[in-house]
Amino acid sequence: MKLLFCVLFFCIAFPLSANDIIALAKTLNLYGGSKAAIQWERVFSSKRHLIRYKLDSLPQETRKELKKYLVDHSADSQQPIVPGL
Repeated sequence: MKLLFCVLFFCIAFPLSANDIIALAKTLNLYGGSKAAIQWERVFSSKRHLIRYKLDSLPQETRKELKKYLVDHSADSQQPIVPGL
């Protein structure tokens, strides 16, 4: 929980780089290849899902970047990112 708090603090205090977005996704146990692009769209458009995945406390810009990363690497994309590969 402390790690998540530290990551959230840095998300608010500083702009995130691509590596930071990847690290944030891993910290939150979110992997692009675990869902299709349309499913990631649903996650980020639903208040209930935002709370479930602990995304509701992230700044809007960070959420936008995280969503782009996850959709770009979703299971049905050209470059899926799957845990363990």
